[in-house]
Amino acid sequence: MGKIMNARQIMNARPRRSCLYMPGSNAKALEKARSLPADVVLLDLEDSVAPDAKEAARAAVAAAVQGGGYGRREVIVRINALSTPWGREDIAAAGIARPDGILAPKVESGDEVVALDDAMTEAGFADEASLWVMIETSRAILNLAEIAAAAKATRLSALVMGTNDLAKEMRARPGADRAPFHAALSLAVMAARSEGLAAIDGVYNDIADAAGFEAECRQGLAFGFDGKTLIHPSQVDACNTIFAPSVEEIASARALIAAFALPENAGKGVIKVDGKMVELLHLEQARRVVALAEGISQIA
Repeated sequence: MGKIMNARQIMNARPRRSCLYMPGSNAKALEKARSLPADVVLLDLEDSVAPDAKEAARAAVAAAVQGGGYGRREVIVRINALSTPWGREDIAAAGIARPDGILAPKVESGDEVVALDDAMTEAGFADEASLWVMIETSRAILNLAEIAAAAKATRLSALVMGTNDLAKEMRARPGADRAPFHAALSLAVMAARSEGLAAIDGVYNDIADAAGFEAECRQGLAFGFDGKTLIHPSQVDACNTIFAPSVEEIASARALIAAFALPENAGKGVIKVDGKMVELLHLEQARRVVALAEGISQIA
């Protein structure tokens, strides 16, 4: 349990503003991922790979991970589900290659999280490896509390929204404001926060619509997501900017931390900073802003 919590704390200290899917069957994409400014590269063996290309893609992704060169980027392999003919072999190959973690699709219960964690252990994954799971079905939304609670005894580190699959299953027509998803998005963030997990928003499909993409990033930030999954390198820079704390936010956070550190404020739960009353909960928020900013500076 101690090792699991330790791994989660390490993982959650890392920025995850931009999480870019790269198809495992595309050699050029695997190479390009080494030079892109994404915080996380998601090497995909699932949706972007045709059934007859699964085995070749698995070998290519394993070789790419073992070859290294991704720098400080977090490298996560999206596997096929355990219920498919490829899932367990995906985990076994990833266990040998040693990425930072795996992302499992269409997880709907706490039991599935435990099964994935057991499979990671059998494949030789270290305790500090991360398990990310996709929330992309109606059943998953209804079981969010159970799924997140499985983090107490597993490597579970992040909940990732799969809004395209969710829309298909709901028969929803999201539109620009994503109104049909508001409940699901908010509940997912709440479930993640209840167990100290990362929360990653779903993809934006219209690559050419930069304004729409930026608006959706801001909406995801407002919901409380740590970052967003991306389908094209052109989306990375805007995503990084929007999900990063601003210069003003960082300066304000540092000032608040410094104010609480003054001898005359020792032991106080409420103080005045720049004319505003702030509490210890604001100190915690300020420390997170500064930690995120420092994490981003280490990647840059």
